[in-house]
Amino acid sequence: MRGGGAGAHPTGIVYEVELTLDLPREPTVGTAMNALAHCAEALYVEGHNEAADEHALAGAQLIGEWLPRVVDAPHDREARTELLRGACHGGAALGGSGLALAHALAQAVGGRYGFPHGTLNAICLPPALRWNEQWAPEAVARFRAACARDVEELAALGGITRLRDLGVPEADLPELAAAAADRAGNRANPRPATAPEIEELLRSVW
Repeated sequence: MRGGGAGAHPTGIVYEVELTLDLPREPTVGTAMNALAHCAEALYVEGHNEAADEHALAGAQLIGEWLPRVVDAPHDREARTELLRGACHGGAALGGSGLALAHALAQAVGGRYGFPHGTLNAICLPPALRWNEQWAPEAVARFRAACARDVEELAALGGITRLRDLGVPEADLPELAAAAADRAGNRANPRPATAPEIEELLRSVW
């Protein structure tokens, strides 16, 4: 398992548009999809609440509207500003609620290979949403209505849509599924998925 930083205790966060203007397409889309996953999961995670829901819906609307515009015009300051505003709402939604299945999948794969977290959320959010439509249909419907864009189409803007494109071996999927099943995000899901169920989800995007 590759390590990451979890010891920061920020007292403030500055969203500086100028620093994002030359960000390449893949990390632009990936980090936006990570923020979008925060918005989606905040609406149905075990700790969801009204205040976090408001941030989640606002973030989903902004990201759905402005991410395609940023991809089309990367140096458009207005588009970058509004996308960052959506990411800010996503962070607030996360802070007020928590993570669920999509992040459990992304973290299990990313922890194993060190792949970009945003790119993995772009891959893992669509199957996690399809899964959770069974258990939290109203919440997922609210998210989709706020986003007003097909999530898979948004993810595809980054160019990488399948685990095999990152080099994930198919033979590793059962072990990755078992790791994801044990993560806190899966346990906080409306209905935690079993390892065999998660393996099917991973195979759908392999």
